[in-house]
Amino acid sequence: MRKQLGALTLLAPALALTMYVAGTVIVGAQAPLAIDSARITISGTSNIHPYTASTSTVRVTRAQFTCALEGPDMWSNALKPGAVEAFEIAIPAATLTSPREGLDKNMHEALKVKEHPDIVFRLLRFEPGSGTTGTLRGIGVLQIAGVEREVSLDVTTQPEGSTLRVQGRLRLLMTDFGIKPPTAMLGMLKTDPKVVITFETVLAVPRT
Repeated sequence: MRKQLGALTLLAPALALTMYVAGTVIVGAQAPLAIDSARITISGTSNIHPYTASTSTVRVTRAQFTCALEGPDMWSNALKPGAVEAFEIAIPAATLTSPREGLDKNMHEALKVKEHPDIVFRLLRFEPGSGTTGTLRGIGVLQIAGVEREVSLDVTTQPEGSTLRVQGRLRLLMTDFGIKPPTAMLGMLKTDPKVVITFETVLAVPRT
């Protein structure tokens, strides 16, 4: 079960959509994006108890927009179809931690952090969301433990003055990334291959 946890956590891809930045990222010739706050959590279940793991460490490795991130309409312009030319984030897999004792080691082994230290999400495109105003669907490629799969996730966005709050969730199967649901205690403990990744980030453009 611990290993399963790790696999999902990387999902924090949902983060890629949120344009979460651990430090700053240059957007064309514009000011860098900054992250006011962020949290990515993965949750799953076993036949004995549920579990969670989370991280707030993400870095943007590539970002390019067709519009300037300035003015009162900067966020709505940045989220329009075609506005994002390239966007990629990386999450250090070893930063995923759980409040349950002894879980982190098994999770990191499942994620193969030594061979594949980063969980990477590359955004391919945005599509109109099916929900209320402020909902978008992001299509991208998620790489976990060296295995790549195309994923789609819905996110909600809410401008709050000069910042943008982004929230979402994504359901995954760890088996889709080559991770077998582990067992323990002579088979008495069995984990469910399904996991849920949730995220919330607040983006801002620092004042110069």
